[in-house]
Amino acid sequence: MKTALVTGAARGIGLATTRLFLDRGWQVAMIDRDGPALDEAAAPLERVLPVLCDVSQPEQVARMTDRVVQELGGIDALVNNAGVADFGPIENTPFETWRKVMDTNLDGVFLCSQAAIPALKKSRGAIVNIASISGLRASTLRVAYGTSKAGVRHLTQQQAVELGEHGIRANCVAPGPVRTKLAMAVHTPEIIAAYHDAIPLNRYGNEAEIAEVIVFLCSGKASYVTGQTIAVDGGFDATGVGLPALRD
Repeated sequence: MKTALVTGAARGIGLATTRLFLDRGWQVAMIDRDGPALDEAAAPLERVLPVLCDVSQPEQVARMTDRVVQELGGIDALVNNAGVADFGPIENTPFETWRKVMDTNLDGVFLCSQAAIPALKKSRGAIVNIASISGLRASTLRVAYGTSKAGVRHLTQQQAVELGEHGIRANCVAPGPVRTKLAMAVHTPEIIAAYHDAIPLNRYGNEAEIAEVIVFLCSGKASYVTGQTIAVDGGFDATGVGLPALRD
């Protein structure tokens, strides 16, 4: 049985990805730093190993990875999904906020990938890093978040180039606006309407749609795909300036 390690697995895209892996017959190490949420998410599921871990902390990552390999027998796919968001103007972004975002969104991807490489070499496995459309195109109030996700995209290419000779594939998924609880909590009706106007499919995505692409990239069906960034965004990245006005 194949093993996937999914970070940020207690909710949102991470939980949707966990459930899809399980549907496809995998076992999953569910990693999160929110213990109560992790326990609640894992309780009704079978073939899962919930592990409490803050991916920004090297010692915790090392212990977590060792436990996963020991208890589940290896790692066939690593999904670096854990992330945090903090939005605000550049001039009003404290350095502490910048570091908090980088610690999880970029350092966490580096640390988990580095720790998993020995197991991935044995399995000739796959890495999927979750970036964001904000890492592909700039927008206001996202200086730390967008920059961290742009770094994730480049880190993915570094991984693909260096690890390919070991049979390890590395790809990046860049979700566009997704109808998560977090997004719905911070997006006003005006923002939602503006996104709908700017997205060719005229809607937000959902977590299951992102999970489908992640699991595909981890599967043998993507055996010759590496170093790529796939925007799962309803066409948002393809749109030009002024598209809503042109539609009107």
